[in-house]
Amino acid sequence: MDLELYIDYAIRIAVSFACGFCLGIERKSRQHTVGIRTLVLISISSCLLSILSVYMAETFDVTGDPTRIAAGVASGIGFIGGGAIMRYGLNIRGLTTAAIIFTASAVGLACGAALYVPALLTMIALAVVLFIMNRLEKKIFPAAKNKILTITFGGTDIPKSFLTETMLRYGFIIHDMNIEFDKPLNQTKLVFTSKAPDKLNLMDFTKEIESLENLVNFKLDDKVAD
Repeated sequence: MDLELYIDYAIRIAVSFACGFCLGIERKSRQHTVGIRTLVLISISSCLLSILSVYMAETFDVTGDPTRIAAGVASGIGFIGGGAIMRYGLNIRGLTTAAIIFTASAVGLACGAALYVPALLTMIALAVVLFIMNRLEKKIFPAAKNKILTITFGGTDIPKSFLTETMLRYGFIIHDMNIEFDKPLNQTKLVFTSKAPDKLNLMDFTKEIESLENLVNFKLDDKVAD
């Protein structure tokens, strides 16, 4: 009987290992810091804590609630997920990775409780979200990255209509425009806050902007202009 129980535990940990491994492969293929080892460790450790929770509930005459172990895992994993969220200029990265960390923990807990079907269904749903819906989202909303376009002209003759039309043609979504005039230098600076598409043809866009006669310089960045 003990041997059967240990085999059952081994299967639970093996399934949680496989789930964490698959999630790690997906994150690493997208060049994210959180990778295979991290998600495998989260999944199998959550599985072990789930096994411990179920074992304590079935074996010991406890006065408290052993299922609080699982609840503690869900709370504590948030700290790891929070560490995966980073800000790069105007853009925030790591939200999906943080959600995957939480999912790896949940799948590990499910495997620890021998809930293989819910764990499998969760992995299937996660695959749909990460691969199919990711492509669909990029197709419907191609402009995804927050960018600051700073353009400086000599004098006050500014081709604002040309700039706006060019940006829209290349897939930019313009949120705001600010203007600054430097009288000693006789220069006018335009600052566009916008969203740029992931597949922006940067070379062609640069050639169109640099063809302007009174252009002094321009910069496309995700940081606020000085």
